[in-house]
Amino acid sequence: MPVYSFEALTADGETRKGVIEADSAKGARSLLRGQAMVPIKVESVGAQAAGQDGAGGAGASAGRSLRRRVFSATGLAIWTRQLAGLVSSGLPLERALTSLSDEAERDNEHHLVALLRAEVNGGATFAKALSQHPREFTPIFIAVIGAGEQSGNLGLVLERLADDLEEQQALKAKLIGAALYPAIVSLVAVVIVLFLVTYVVPQVAHVFAGSKRALPLLTVIMIGTSAFVRSYGWLMLIAIIFGVIGARLALANALFREKFDAAWLNLPILGKLSRSYNTARFASTLAMLAAAGVPILKALQAAAETLSNRAMRTDALDALVLVREGAPLASALAQKKRFPGLLAMFARLGEQTGQLPTMLQRAAKQLSVEVQRRAMQLATILEPLLIVVMGVVVMLIVLAVLMPIIQLNQLVK
Repeated sequence: MPVYSFEALTADGETRKGVIEADSAKGARSLLRGQAMVPIKVESVGAQAAGQDGAGGAGASAGRSLRRRVFSATGLAIWTRQLAGLVSSGLPLERALTSLSDEAERDNEHHLVALLRAEVNGGATFAKALSQHPREFTPIFIAVIGAGEQSGNLGLVLERLADDLEEQQALKAKLIGAALYPAIVSLVAVVIVLFLVTYVVPQVAHVFAGSKRALPLLTVIMIGTSAFVRSYGWLMLIAIIFGVIGARLALANALFREKFDAAWLNLPILGKLSRSYNTARFASTLAMLAAAGVPILKALQAAAETLSNRAMRTDALDALVLVREGAPLASALAQKKRFPGLLAMFARLGEQTGQLPTMLQRAAKQLSVEVQRRAMQLATILEPLLIVVMGVVVMLIVLAVLMPIIQLNQLVK
């Protein structure tokens, strides 16, 4: 049944907003009058969404880019888990969506779930309903749901999908946590050094400006550095901004991005971290799709899209071609040296035992643990290193300030 958003006046003269199900807009107004409310505005939720998402022109495009998504990454994982619990308990999908719509805390989430429910009630499959909202649901999410509906195991597939989303969020949270402290230390160090160079050192230079004695070499260097920063600091900032913009434009080129990503994988520590992280996502997505019954070629295509490293994505698509030509998955992956050998080994075991999804999931978990271990090692190395570098720089600035004073005291004695 169609869903309509409404704005109406109650008997007390208060304005009330919400959504209501009715056969037509006229029927929705009749239902509102039956509830002792005077309808002011009644609009189809589907039409409203279409007007927001499908309006043409540059204004509509800008609106789509500025409008926030209904579900955050964490919110989508929670919503999927809730839906999985309701469906697995035997509740029909329509009633499960109704329950989630009623319990939604935000209006935009309530409207989105109500629209999904209306489309499902209208005869559309759940995957088809989700595909109408590509901003909220990725093609992989939709493909897994569609496979679950076709196999009749939607509840189980939703559980696996929720597990995968939660694991991805947990991995990202640990990586961000490992990088947060070094980032804060670096920012504080830059601020302190800029303050000392642009404010403290010039004060020292002013005090000793009238002195005819030669200043220590370290002090002369610091004064020159300070003068350069104060004179050309804005030019340096503008150059950095243009450099960042130029880098982003260069990375937008597919060929340059692929070469850059390939070179990134060759870095000593960060390259291995990126390789393991991308492979873990690839293996986890491939395992989830294979377990849901998605054909291996389609699963490989979808899993390749999750790779943020373009060089590894090219290798995954090359492996897809080899599998299409009849090669086993393990052999196709083994030929691509950018993927860790662990992935090909587990894929071979899965093909030999007939448990490919299980083995791929084990590979993903092992690689995720490896990513966390490497990230913690990198953070453990960076934290004391940044503190030492910051201490040395501050010490040099302080010495540059104190050395002329010490020299002057010795002359007075």
